[in-house]
Amino acid sequence: MPLTKKQKLECLRSVTLFSGVSARGVSAIADLAQDAEFPAGAYIVREGQVGTGFYVIDSGKVAVEHCGRSLATLGRGQTFGEMSLVDHGPRVAHVRALEPSTVLGIAFWDLMKLLEDHPKVALALLQQLARRLRAAEPSIHH
Repeated sequence: MPLTKKQKLECLRSVTLFSGVSARGVSAIADLAQDAEFPAGAYIVREGQVGTGFYVIDSGKVAVEHCGRSLATLGRGQTFGEMSLVDHGPRVAHVRALEPSTVLGIAFWDLMKLLEDHPKVALALLQQLARRLRAAEPSIHH
């Protein structure tokens, strides 16, 4: 059964990436989000595919895998595919459902239009992505 707007908002509010986004901005993002269900073992994205958007996990657990190695296990409120929001490039890893999972998908082109219309949302997302990059590479201090 499709998620309601209220359920989408609850999920999106738990996402660190959106922590600096206003309530109105999160509501606009929820309007764009499409939910999809994946059975255990199903691939949600495959390494090398063109990134057409990013995903927020509403329920379940997924594995992030690269070159046959498990890189991470993600659950509710965690995201993957954010790099495609910036460069629309190929996926750098597989993401596979470890158990039945529901994700919210936000298409690159839909989010780009929203960011053009709401520059404060764009700024909040860029700031959070910069924080993630700094945290991922602690040896870089600027």
